[in-house]
Amino acid sequence: MLRIVIRTLVVVVAAAAGALAPPAGTAPAAGALVGALAGALAVALETRAASTPIDGLVWGAAGGALGCLAGLAAGAIVAALVPGARPSAIGLLALLGAYVGAATALRRLGELAGVSARLFPSSTRRRGLDKILDTSAIIDGRIADLCETGFLDGTLVVPRFVLGELQRIADSTDGLKRSRGRRGFDVLERLRRVPGIALEIDERDVAHVAEVDGKLIELTRVRGGKVVTTDYNLNRLAGLSGVEVLNINELANALKPVVLAGEVMRVQVLREGKEPGQGVAYLDDGTMVVIDQGKRHIGQALDVVVTSVLQTPAGRMIFTRSREDAPAPARVGHDA
Repeated sequence: MLRIVIRTLVVVVAAAAGALAPPAGTAPAAGALVGALAGALAVALETRAASTPIDGLVWGAAGGALGCLAGLAAGAIVAALVPGARPSAIGLLALLGAYVGAATALRRLGELAGVSARLFPSSTRRRGLDKILDTSAIIDGRIADLCETGFLDGTLVVPRFVLGELQRIADSTDGLKRSRGRRGFDVLERLRRVPGIALEIDERDVAHVAEVDGKLIELTRVRGGKVVTTDYNLNRLAGLSGVEVLNINELANALKPVVLAGEVMRVQVLREGKEPGQGVAYLDDGTMVVIDQGKRHIGQALDVVVTSVLQTPAGRMIFTRSREDAPAPARVGHDA
């Protein structure tokens, strides 16, 4: 609240200064407008700088300075070739050069990571721990369980545009989507209360990228963190873009118990399978168990023997047959 009051005061003071000392030939109202715009620009720059890592600020300033020098050099060449060139044209070239230099440096932060690690060790160590959450991971909810068990550390970052997408889902006319969106906000509240977890809202927007997934990847690259998702397509896109991904589904699959051929388990047959005579059951972790000739046991608890295990992108499937139907182990040797 105090920060908002201070920023508002800055804009008001700038507007008052512009009204008291308007540019030559302009009315005090015009001067106040110019002052207010300048104050708003200063507040916007301060807000952006507050959410930008220190190495980003330094490299952006360095790139801007080099770009400004290049713009001045280009302006000098233009002035030499065009005698009637105005000083304002030279200033414009310097300003454009500073913008291009700063933007280029910020876009190449990943390539400067090695130098940044030596110049700003504390900043780069913190950034490496950032986990940038996408909408699917928030709605899924398991991220809160992971944090409560202490398996995730560092800063959890929720971009403002992800919050916007979550709000659109929560405001949907579709009842299911609305419930999913509200669940996402409940998960964020859980994360905010987890001891030792820092939940940060990143206000930056990636204006030159339209899709939310693209914005998320670009922001993750700038922060030097990792995307946390359950979206298979985002997982692939981030991998192709050179951004590290923490896929909660992959973690869940990796933590499922290892099942070997020949093991015996007891399951509840729930429904018939796709193939004739098959029955289907599920383990507590959601793993599908396909039972050969298990249709006749639907609604019953059944001892089954594992015949094979299939790992798919969607999860793990276990193929079994009834223990009664399984062939008896071969006898070794012969009777005397």
